[in-house]
Amino acid sequence: MAKLQLVQDPAADALLEENPFALLVGMLLDQQIPMETAFAGPKKIADRIGGVDAVQIAEYDPEAFVALCSETPAIHRFPGSMSKRVQALAQAIVDEYDGDVTKLWTEGDPDGKEVLRRLKGLPGFGDQKARIFLALLGKQYGVTPSGWRAAAGDYGKAGTHMSVADVVDAGSLQKVRTYKKEMKAAAKAAKA
Repeated sequence: MAKLQLVQDPAADALLEENPFALLVGMLLDQQIPMETAFAGPKKIADRIGGVDAVQIAEYDPEAFVALCSETPAIHRFPGSMSKRVQALAQAIVDEYDGDVTKLWTEGDPDGKEVLRRLKGLPGFGDQKARIFLALLGKQYGVTPSGWRAAAGDYGKAGTHMSVADVVDAGSLQKVRTYKKEMKAAAKAAKA
């Protein structure tokens, strides 16, 4: 498996590669900010509390967690609301998967459709975010349940540059950025 390069920072990318919950948190944070900033968020949390663990985060005092997520540099442009979402996500992983995020894609040997359903059941994960994360698991994390590409939709297709699932280096990051700009322009033109 190639090394993840979502942040383009070796230490932050290593954390994402070693810690599947950190990767899930990065995906949660990936909205309204640059992708690299979102996926750097888990490393900021780890640096401040010694790790990125669902149980530890779920049990963390909510006000103290907001404060640590708001420290400069903040984990997100909206650190208050996003810290609450991170804690809600951690609590869901604790409640539904005993704190082990990998059970999301291993428990009961689920197929791609079931993994997608489970992802969509998480706080902060709508259909698109769940499909992108499923594609990221399949394309870069070695998690390939049967039917994962079909369940991920267009994000699961090989050879695309549509989302974080396709970022493997600086060049592919630029291709994803270009694709997103084109999609925004097309959406804007369709409204006009």
